Amino acid sequence: MRVLIVDDNQTNLILLRRLVEKIEGCRPLVFSDPLQALMEASTSDVDLAVVDYMMPGVDGLSFIRRFRSFPNGEDVPIVMITTAEERAILHAALEAGATDFLTKPIETVEFLSRVKNLLRLREAQNRLRDQARELAAKVKTATRALAAREEEIILRLSRAAERRDDGTGTHIVRMAALCRLIAEGLGLDEETVHTISLAAPMHDVGKIGVPDAILLKPGGLDSEERQAMEKHTEYGFEILDGSNSELIRLAAEMALSHHERWDGTGYPRGLAGEDIPLSGRIAAVADVCDALASERPYKPAWPLEAIKAYLIESCGSQFDPRCVQALLKRWDEVQSLYASGPPPLTAAA
Repeated sequence: MRVLIVDDNQTNLILLRRLVEKIEGCRPLVFSDPLQALMEASTSDVDLAVVDYMMPGVDGLSFIRRFRSFPNGEDVPIVMITTAEERAILHAALEAGATDFLTKPIETVEFLSRVKNLLRLREAQNRLRDQARELAAKVKTATRALAAREEEIILRLSRAAERRDDGTGTHIVRMAALCRLIAEGLGLDEETVHTISLAAPMHDVGKIGVPDAILLKPGGLDSEERQAMEKHTEYGFEILDGSNSELIRLAAEMALSHHERWDGTGYPRGLAGEDIPLSGRIAAVADVCDALASERPYKPAWPLEAIKAYLIESCGSQFDPRCVQALLKRWDEVQSLYASGPPPLTAAA
């Protein structure tokens, strides 16, 4: 263990060094200059500090205060050596962060006993710290594994639902990639961007409640069929609502709101502007963009330039202008997405 010794008196330094060397497993680091000692303590870990009170320039109290300000100096035991047990000095040292005191002249047995006790305390602290770090690492690993499994299940179940009206099941993957581009373009933090891109594949999960005759109809829908189709937003919300998972709650919000329109003429609730959840506004742009770019039984795929023109035209009516602009800023990546084909299943993660 590393013991920092600071005293401007060379005789005291030699004595203290020899005493510390008697303790098995201890390595003394001796300094007559407190500023050099502080530099050492600021850049490397020590397990105990022994510091004299009376020193020129930086006295023991100032040393302790500065030492305690280091991130690695908060819990290190500090012994201050004084010439007398003056209460005012002892109280000031305690307030500065001293752990224990010794008075001159140093008595060998007392010094060794107190230092050994403090080093045992430090050793126990180090063990607890290491155990806490190990436990935190295990928890982090386990949490990541659980999240990865949750994400994979979500993606695969979403793909299974999507295959009812998209034989390739790639719409959800491209749509998730577009949601990520929009969320990043809006300047959202990475955790939020990640969660939105993971929730996106579940936006149409409610389609499992729509009859095939309506979902797969090659022509246009009549008003009754259209109403039945629009129910998929509420079905999706009902399927996903009430979860303890932040990801599933966001997916429920997205499922319910991705067909709302900026001007308030959308469904199912007729929300307008920023009353529409941001996740729904992002999903609306991404969903329409990929739907237009995809071939369906009732329409051919649109060229990307036509889609771009439609998005611009629909700013402020169908779509949140900020979301459209966020996607247009990344249009080169949109073109690459469709030129190279959909990303792999795990790309949304």
